[in-house]
Amino acid sequence: MSFQAGDKVEIVSCADDPRAVGLTGRIEDEVPPGQLTEGRWTVGSIDIFVGPVLCRTAELRKAN
Repeated sequence: MSFQAGDKVEIVSCADDPRAVGLTGRIEDEVPPGQLTEGRWTVGSIDIFVGPVLCRTAELRKAN
């Protein structure tokens, strides 16, 4: 599965920050992730207390 910038996603697990699990956010990456982020997507706009996190594709699910 691939995402595009602005896609709303649910975080089903997150090794980067477990506090983000169960929350929703938006994909910030304009292009698919590469070596710099070790293949992880940047998810932002999550919560006032949780900053942007890096998540692998398997840790995310598209939200409606």
